[in-house]
Amino acid sequence: MAADIVAQLADSLAKTGVEDGELSYKGQGRKLDDAQSVEEMVKEIQDFEGLRALRLEGNTVGVDAARAIAKALETKSEFKRCHWSDMFTGRLRSEIPPALNSLGDALMLAGARLTVLDLSDNAFGPDGVKGIEKLLQSPACFTLEELRLNNCGMGIGGGKILAASLTQCHKNSSAEGAPFSLKVFVAGRNRLENEGATALAQAFQLIGSLEEVHMPQNGINHAGVTALASAMQQNAGLRILNLNDNTFTEKGAIAMAQALKHLRSVQVINFGDCLVRPAGAKALAETVSEGLPILKELNLSFGEITEEAALAVAHAVKDKDQLEKLDLNGNYLGEDGCKALKDVMEEMNMAERLGSLSDDEGEPEEDDDEDENDDDDDDEDVEEEEEEEEEEEEEEEEDDEEEEEEEEEETSGDKFSTPTSAPRPPDVSSFLSFPSPDKLLKLGAKRALMIEQQVDVSDATKAAEAFLKISSVYKEENSDVKEAVLDCVDALMRKAFSAPSFQSYSFVSSLLVLLGLIKSEDKIRPVVVVPGHLQALEHIVRQDYFPKESVAVLEAFMSRTNKSMESCGSARNLLLSSLQRIRSES
Repeated sequence: MAADIVAQLADSLAKTGVEDGELSYKGQGRKLDDAQSVEEMVKEIQDFEGLRALRLEGNTVGVDAARAIAKALETKSEFKRCHWSDMFTGRLRSEIPPALNSLGDALMLAGARLTVLDLSDNAFGPDGVKGIEKLLQSPACFTLEELRLNNCGMGIGGGKILAASLTQCHKNSSAEGAPFSLKVFVAGRNRLENEGATALAQAFQLIGSLEEVHMPQNGINHAGVTALASAMQQNAGLRILNLNDNTFTEKGAIAMAQALKHLRSVQVINFGDCLVRPAGAKALAETVSEGLPILKELNLSFGEITEEAALAVAHAVKDKDQLEKLDLNGNYLGEDGCKALKDVMEEMNMAERLGSLSDDEGEPEEDDDEDENDDDDDDEDVEEEEEEEEEEEEEEEEDDEEEEEEEEEETSGDKFSTPTSAPRPPDVSSFLSFPSPDKLLKLGAKRALMIEQQVDVSDATKAAEAFLKISSVYKEENSDVKEAVLDCVDALMRKAFSAPSFQSYSFVSSLLVLLGLIKSEDKIRPVVVVPGHLQALEHIVRQDYFPKESVAVLEAFMSRTNKSMESCGSARNLLLSSLQRIRSES
């Protein structure tokens, strides 16, 4: 009898993953639509004495199911940790705020004092932030130590709402004599841009207790970086700073270097893909040399850093006894520069701490050096620079296709979120900002690889946007341009569809939205469809990397009469014919 009880208990523990007051349904893939679907879960929550943590990630929770779960949480006063990432897959965005409001209200009613709130990978946008606004300002979050909102699509608006909520939380908690002391903030891939980052920087400056800040891939340039630098200076306990894949340029890098001089606890700095450039790298090297005594990792990869600056960084880490890794891959060192860097690290007995240099971009061209010097004198916003370059190039173009290209540029230039400022050769950014056949050809033989490296294919929407930008310059009558376009879309799409985390249905959905075939809840403005879009699409659907299950979806929407396709009759017919043939053969 006793053995049976023990066995039952072991089975129950294995099923729910109980640990330290934790009830876990992580990764079970449950579709929880209504109260009936969560009856068992609700009972387990109610019966769990001393519940401190609930894991719902990897399930999909509807409004009614959330309300039922919330009801069960209303009596859990010891509750502390919400592990609720990736729990709204397949839900309408309008469903998420009421679901979050219900759960938040329950925690407030219970008198819970949270330490962890993780809502990452929920893509709820600004409205989702509104769904937790009241909770964040309440006593339930006065004790919050970790806030994780990675990949939530907050945008500028959501960033501002979040910043205001954190500021109010600090104000409210301070009034009660226990100031809000957030330690970990994670908000990568949220398109916060300068305005969102600056708003959050103001909140961070007030809070002053941060130990980890992770904000990669947010489209932040030097203005936002400078604001964050000022805020980090006020967080004396900062240990980890990850701003990977934003656009510092010299201005942002120098501002950040100055701020880091005031910090002594920093262990990890990730400024990879941040275009810090030589002047920025030298400023950071000076800071490293003079301070940061317990630095363990420094990532300045893919930053257009030249040999001299890279060597300055290497010398700067000479006395960093705790250093585990220095990453300078993907810069402009050249073969001799790579050897010199390795030699310096070898001389300091630190060779094993230098990361790979396999993706070095080679020595910079002479005109790159001139651009770099110009930027030292007047480092304008990268996107503004690219617009000016584009205007100059348009004035010089005299071929018969000029008007058509300008129309495509006008309709697609600033409607996408594809990053235009990642640390790759400037011409790649310029092409993706304002596509033209001439620019694509000028990228040279490595154009496919360069574009593939530039685009964040883990984001299905960005992959779709990039595909349309490349294909917009397709010219059936120009074999060079045609071959270049198809090579680039092949490389990009093959990489995307082969990635384990890539969601092909999201890619197709985004593509249909951008082509104007379905409406978006986000009010995304469709592109002006040109034949090249459909001709390139016809090419990729015939490739082995394209998922066959998406063919029927594309065929269904392409078969419908739509004004956006009126100017692309023959290209649309060819695409439909290929889709029908593929479906019949599968």
